[in-house]
This record gives sequence, structure tokens and C-alpha cells, in this order.
Amino acid sequence: MNVIETTGLTKAYADAVAIDGVDISLAEGQVHGLLGRNGAGKTTLMKLLTGQIFATAGSMRMLGAAPLENPEVLSRTCFIQESQKYPDGFRPTDILRIAEGLYPAWDQTLARELVGEFRLPEKRALSKLSRGQLSAVGIVLGLASRAPVTFFDEPYLGLDAVARRLFFDRLLADYAEHPRTVILSTHHIDEVANLLQHVVVLDQGRVLIEGEVEDLQQSAIEVAGRASAVREFVSGREVLRVREVGALATASVSATGGAADAARAAGLEVSPVSLQDLIVDRTTSEGTDPGSSDGRGTTTVGTPSGGSITSTTSTHA
Repeated sequence: MNVIETTGLTKAYADAVAIDGVDISLAEGQVHGLLGRNGAGKTTLMKLLTGQIFATAGSMRMLGAAPLENPEVLSRTCFIQESQKYPDGFRPTDILRIAEGLYPAWDQTLARELVGEFRLPEKRALSKLSRGQLSAVGIVLGLASRAPVTFFDEPYLGLDAVARRLFFDRLLADYAEHPRTVILSTHHIDEVANLLQHVVVLDQGRVLIEGEVEDLQQSAIEVAGRASAVREFVSGREVLRVREVGALATASVSATGGAADAARAAGLEVSPVSLQDLIVDRTTSEGTDPGSSDGRGTTTVGTPSGGSITSTTSTHA
């Protein structure tokens, strides 16, 4: 079952199109990554899905119904924004007390544990908290709400590495015990790669990539060796990136057509491409044609497991 579905979803402003004809389907009970560069449209898409702004065109459904001005749907969602706004004079303890009455599945025991683990000064005014402490308030809300659909928009700004790891560990543990749908927007792709099951990558308001993480990670390989051998190997293949340093070179290429075996036969080293590198390579692909009628050419990249990833056309050597 898909918990979120959009068709031709568009949000246009006077001077820009923030979301441009987005079609996505997010399965229930998975951790989805909503990824992309700054200004790609991630926050706008989440605001549309949580009924905070009106769409210009297209349709969307969440939990089987349109979310806009739908209390039944919105009561089952939790949206933790990057720059969450709270009433003046409130303290973390006030926010948590209100949240307990808002979310039917609220877990007060978990909330208390998280307050202690993040060392959150719950009696201090929110205006006196650091950026990281404000992020911790949002994380406590998002996890303890146990909402069937939970959105985290860059939830750990200002948190140090230890606190970020605590968030990841807590999210994974609580998701395992209480499965729900989580949509996580982040720039720390490598840190969350093991959490994500499905990703949507936006670029200039459009879907650049959508697919299962396992298929995506198997869609490309990195080869390394003598520059001349690498250049010869990539000739005629779908190339995401080539880097040369002196007499050596590395290249990221599509894994289709037995590329890994062919690379080994050519005496090249073969290794997987990290999810972050793959998404960066796809996002910055020189094959994107901003002058085309739809802003980019799209292809379906086959994967060794038999799945497919929808992405922009990549450059060919």
C-alpha cells in the first residue's frame, strides 16, 4: 500500500516554480529519503503533503485521502521542520505537554528518555536554547509522537556527531519496534544510508531519481586503475564521473551489461559506489539538458537485481 501518492504536483510562485510536475509513490511502513541540493524543493514538497500550503496544480493523497484541510489525515502526521516555530515564552516542557494531547500514539516514557539522552534543559525558554537544542526538541516530538507518517526536515541542524548518531540509533530502534512511514530530508546522506529503504531525489523541483536504495546502490560501480585502461574501459559506457590523478584514474559507471566482470577482466579494481557519491554524480551529471522541452531527458537504469531506477540521462564517454 502506498501511503503517499502525487500526480503532476506543482507549486508555482510569482518568480519561480518550486515543485514542477512531481509524481511519486511512497510505500507504507518504510523509511524514505527525500534528498537533493539546497533549493531543490524538498521543504516545499513536505509542506504540500502536510497541508500547509496550496498546490498550483496536480493532485496528492496521503493515507488514502487529500491532506489539505483534512483533520483526520493531519492528526496522523507529524512534520518536524528545519526552522520549527514555537510560541514566544514556551519551554520544551510546555511543548511536550501539548504534544501529548495532540498525538494519539504519543509515548511519554520515550519522550522522557529522549529529553535525558539529549540533555535537553526542558525548563529553559525556547528563545534561550541553542540551535542544536532546538533540533533536539523537534527530534523528541517526532520520535515520541509515533505518528503513522512522520516528516523530518533536516532534523539535526546544530547537533554534534554524537547527538546525530543518537538520533539515528533511536530512530532505527523505535522504527523496528513500532513500524511507521518516515520521510527524512537530509544532506548527510552517508550518515543515513543504512536507514533508508527508498529515496526520492529532487532537482530544481523535479524528480531526478526515485527508487529502492538497494537497487540504486547496485546500479553503478566504481572502477580504478591506470588512466589509459580506465579511459578504454569507459568508452561507450554510461559514465557518471571520471577522475584522473597523474597516471591513475577512477570512474563511476553504470553496472549494466556485466560491467563489473568486464572491468575485472580489464585488470581494474571494482568497488561499490556510496549512495551519497551516486546521488551527487547523478545530480551534477553533465548529461542534464536544461534547454530541453521538459528540462531533462530521463532514462531507466537497469540494476543487477532486476529492478530499475528512474534518473536523468547521464553523459557517455
